[in-house]
Amino acid sequence: MKNTRICPKCNSTDIVRIDGYAGPYGTGNNIMTKGTIFSAVNVNRYICCVCGYTEEWIDKEDIVKVKNSKKAKR
Repeated sequence: MKNTRICPKCNSTDIVRIDGYAGPYGTGNNIMTKGTIFSAVNVNRYICCVCGYTEEWIDKEDIVKVKNSKKAKR
């Protein structure tokens, strides 16, 4: 959905993106990779406005931060 702009469930092209953010005290749509707000990785949401299907994505440059986080489980 992120790349094609087509919903995989209903084939709609009515897709919106809600940008992730890191607010006070760790609020928002993010992944905390360390103990401070400055370590937050934003999680962007893609939402189909027809059926409501959603996907969450992080930016490619943030994948390493998540992968190296002590909070990451394998």
